[in-house]
Amino acid sequence: MTTAPWRDPGLPADVRVADLLSRMTLEEKTAQLYGVWVGAGTDGDGVAPHQHEMSDDFDFDELIRHGLGQLTRPFGTAPVDPEAGARSLARAQRRIAASGRFGIPALAHEECLAGFTAWRATAYPVPLAWGATFDPELVAEMARRIGADLRSVGVHQGLAPVLDVVRDPRWGRVEETIGEDPYLVGTIGAAYVRGLESAGVVATLKHFAGYASSAGARNLAPVRAGTREFADVTLPPFELALREGGARSVMAAYTETDGVPASADMTLLTELLREEWGFTGTVVSDYFGVGFLQTLHRVAGTDAEAAHAALAAGIDVELPTLKCYGRPLAEAVGAGEVPESLVDRAAGRVLLQKCELGLLDEDWRPEPPERSVDLDSAANRALARRLAQESVVLLDNPDRLLPLAPDTRVAVVGPRAADPLAMLGCYSFPSHVLPRHPEVPTGIEIAPLLEALRTELPDAKVTFAQGCEVAEPDPSGIEEAVARAAEADVCVAVLGDRAGLFGRGTSGEGCDASDLQLPGVQADLLDALVETGVPVVLVLLTGRPYALGRWQGRLGAVVQAFFPGEEGGPAVAGVLSGRVNPSGRLPVSVPRDPGGQPWTYLQPPLGLAGEVSNLDPTPLYPFGHGRSYTAFTWEDVAGGDPRVPTDGSYELSVTVRNTGDREGAEVVQLYLHDPVASVTRPDVRLIGYRRVTLPPGGAARVTFHFHADLASFTARSGHRVVEPGALELRLAASSTDVRHTRRLTLHGPQRLLGPARHLVCETDARPLG
Repeated sequence: MTTAPWRDPGLPADVRVADLLSRMTLEEKTAQLYGVWVGAGTDGDGVAPHQHEMSDDFDFDELIRHGLGQLTRPFGTAPVDPEAGARSLARAQRRIAASGRFGIPALAHEECLAGFTAWRATAYPVPLAWGATFDPELVAEMARRIGADLRSVGVHQGLAPVLDVVRDPRWGRVEETIGEDPYLVGTIGAAYVRGLESAGVVATLKHFAGYASSAGARNLAPVRAGTREFADVTLPPFELALREGGARSVMAAYTETDGVPASADMTLLTELLREEWGFTGTVVSDYFGVGFLQTLHRVAGTDAEAAHAALAAGIDVELPTLKCYGRPLAEAVGAGEVPESLVDRAAGRVLLQKCELGLLDEDWRPEPPERSVDLDSAANRALARRLAQESVVLLDNPDRLLPLAPDTRVAVVGPRAADPLAMLGCYSFPSHVLPRHPEVPTGIEIAPLLEALRTELPDAKVTFAQGCEVAEPDPSGIEEAVARAAEADVCVAVLGDRAGLFGRGTSGEGCDASDLQLPGVQADLLDALVETGVPVVLVLLTGRPYALGRWQGRLGAVVQAFFPGEEGGPAVAGVLSGRVNPSGRLPVSVPRDPGGQPWTYLQPPLGLAGEVSNLDPTPLYPFGHGRSYTAFTWEDVAGGDPRVPTDGSYELSVTVRNTGDREGAEVVQLYLHDPVASVTRPDVRLIGYRRVTLPPGGAARVTFHFHADLASFTARSGHRVVEPGALELRLAASSTDVRHTRRLTLHGPQRLLGPARHLVCETDARPLG
C-alpha cells in the first residue's frame, strides 16, 4: 500500500482519491460516511431530545475494522483536560488507522459557535454580538484564533458559523445568528469562515437552509417562506460565505420547506449548491437529521430508505453517529435497492477532503504538539474583550446619565448582575455541557457585571439585590431591590436571559418564546425600580431583543449586550464607567410591543405602519441603531454620474468627522431604496457598511463602490435580475436615520444574473489630515 498512487502526495488529490476508492470494499466506503459519538448516552440522558433513540450501541473495535469517517465532539461531550484530551484523541486516531486496511484516520469535528466548545477554552461573544460590531476583520481574527486552538488538539472541522437570518426574534436560536439582515449575516459570516479556514480548519455553514424561518418561531417547525424570500433573504449569506469565505462544508437544516425536508432536497443540496454555485466540499447532516427523515418527517419508512433519500439528495456524511449510513445502507446497496454510485460519490468527497487535510499522507502523525495546550490564552482573552467592547450597544442616554460618576452611590439590581453565566450563550461549554456536571468548575474566569463594576468604580458605593430570578414567577425579592435602589444615586438594573438547551433556559436551542416580554417577573421588577424616582440604567444581557416600549421615556439609559462572553463583564462595566466608548450597532430591531411578531426591518410597504391596521410594527430602536459618547458629522457627499448602466457601477463618498472630545467609532451604513420594481421590495435594505474609528477632531473619507448587481432581486420568472429604473442610495446611521441620499437611474436592458455576480459593496476609508 505504501507505493500505491493514493499515497503519493505528488499526484493530484482527485487522482489519489480515485485510486483509493477503486481498492475499497463497500463496507470500507460506507464507513467513511458516518461519524461515531464516543461517550454519548443511549439511555436518554443526553444533550438533545431523541438522542437516546437515535443512537445505537456499538463495539468500537469492531466498527473501525473498516475505517471511520468522523469522530464526534471528543472535547465537547464531557469535561476533558485539553492536554489529556489531545493525547486521548491521538491514541484513538492511531487505533483507527491501525485497524483499517488503509490506515486512514477519522476527521474530528467540534462545535465552535462562540469559541471552541471545550472545557477551559475561551468563551467569546455569541454571533449576535459579532453582528453588533459591524467589524468583519475583528471577527476573522477571532475565528483564526479559534481555528488555531482546534488544530492544536487535533480537531479538523468546526461546526460554524450559523448563517440563518433572523425572521422572528422569538426563535430560541436568535443568539446563534448574526442578525436580521442577509448582507450583514453574509459579510460577517464570510469573515468568520476566512479566519477559521486560514487556520486549516474546515468551516461548516449551517443550517442550509431556511431554519430560522420556522413557523411560529418554534424550533424545527415547518418553514413558511415564499420563493423570493428564500432566494433573496435566506440563501445569499450562504452563497457569500462560500464564494467570499471559501467554506469547505455545509450542514443541512432540520426543517422542511413546502413539504420537502432539507435533508432530502436534491434541488437544494445538489442542483443549487453544487451545480449552480459550484460547491465541491462535503455536505453533512445536522445531528440525527438523516434518521429524522423516518422518525420526524415520515418521508422514509426504514433506516435504509432514509439513508437512500439523504444520500441521493446530496448528504455525504451522517452525523453525529451511525444510524442509517452504516449497516442499513450497506445492506440496501448489496440488495440492489441503492445504487453504489451514490456511495462512491459521497465517499469520494469525504476522502478528497481528508486528502486535502493531509490525512492520506504516509507521514501523517496524530500526536499533539510538545508544548503545553492553553485554550484560554492571554491573547485570546484580550481579543474576547475587544470584541465584547465593540459589541455593546448604547440604545439610549437621553439625559447623559452615562458615563456614571466615579464616586456615586450605585444600586445594582437584577437576576443577571451576579451570575457569571449571564455572559454566555447556549453553545459555550459552561452552558452547554457543564449543567450535567455540576461538580466540575467552570474552567475559565468570568467576572459577572457586579464584580466588574466594583472593580471599574473603586470609589463608588455599590450595593446589590437580586430582585427576582430570571424566569420564575416569584416577586418576593422585589421589595428588597426597591429599598436598595431608593438608597442610591442611580440604579443599574441588570436583566435578561439564561442560556440553555431545550427548555432549560430562556434563550438557546429549543428555548423559544411565545412573545417578547422580559422573562419571568423582570418587567415587574423594572417597573418598581422606575417608580422609586431614582434614575435607572437598564442593562440587558440577552440572546434576543425584548420589547421595551413599556419604559419609553422612563429610563435614564439603556445598554444592550448580546451574551458578550467571558470578558463581557469588564466590557459592559467599561461602557458604564466611560472607559469604553460604546460603538455597537443593533443587528436586530428592538420592538416597541411584545406581540405582533414576526417582524424585521426588511419589509415591503404593506409590512410598514399604515392606516389599514391599528397595529404599528415600527420598532422602538431600529436595525443599525447605536449611540456614542462622542459626536460625528457626515459632510461633503459626492458621487459620480447618476445615470448608471444596469451592468455598471457608482462611487459614493462622504467625510465623517469626530466633533467630540474623545476617540470613537462610527458605523457608516449604505441602504438601497427601490421605488418601483416588478415585484414588491423591502422599503430599504443594507448593501454596504464601514466601521471607522476616529480620534477627537479626526476625519476619514469613506467611499462605497456600488455595483448595479447589488440592486438585483428574484423576479417573477424565478431568475435573479437587475431591472432598469430609479434607485435611491441612502447613507445612514441606522435603517431609519438617513443622513444623505443620492438618486440614481439604472439604464439599459434588464440583466439576467448567475452566480458570477458582485455580492459585496467594496468600501475604503482614507484618513484625512
